[in-house]
Amino acid sequence: MSLRLNNVRLSLAAFTLQVDATLDLPIAGIFGPSGAGKTSLLELIAGLRRPNAGSILLDSTVLSDAPASFLPPRLRRVGYVPQDLALFPHLSVRANLVYGFRVETVEDERVTLKHVVEVMELAQLLDRNVTNLSGGEQQRVAFARAILSAPRLLLLDEPMNSLDSRLKQRLVPFLFRIRDEFRIPLIYVTHDASELKSLCDEVLILEDGRVVERGVPADVLS
Repeated sequence: MSLRLNNVRLSLAAFTLQVDATLDLPIAGIFGPSGAGKTSLLELIAGLRRPNAGSILLDSTVLSDAPASFLPPRLRRVGYVPQDLALFPHLSVRANLVYGFRVETVEDERVTLKHVVEVMELAQLLDRNVTNLSGGEQQRVAFARAILSAPRLLLLDEPMNSLDSRLKQRLVPFLFRIRDEFRIPLIYVTHDASELKSLCDEVLILEDGRVVERGVPADVLS
């Protein structure tokens, strides 16, 4: 699967985000300092923002082609886990997982509540409120909920930013499980180079809204 960003532009307060690149998945990284435009780029892919110009294609599906064409977020089948996870604090883990899950829309037989709970090791947490979970457990719940929407692509915005090094090491295998068990490609955003080196096949480096370098993480992040 590939994601093509053809001369995509978005005007922001500090600069204009400009990206012309193709990401060959399964796991691609977007790296850069805070304020470089990483989250804005994810929001363009997810359909939470409309670009001023350019086109975005996921394989042969046109997600947007400004200004004429714009596929609504609900039709893109692009999962998005934001930095704040967007879990419902008043609901249990189980209720968070099944929110928005529609069996009739799932084409992959592996994407069932039972199997996702098993792979993400959430069985013992189902009846707990999400506010009573650790940071790493909350991340796994957010990942599982995204998987249950059966996305063609999953966007992760700095998912380990609030975790210490021990919890980061604990969470990494679950990202590989998403890729391997459910065959969902990932775009992973971070400002931590070590995370990209251990996870990603390729990386785009953003500075002030521009791609300044791309390639294998071990090469471009040395």
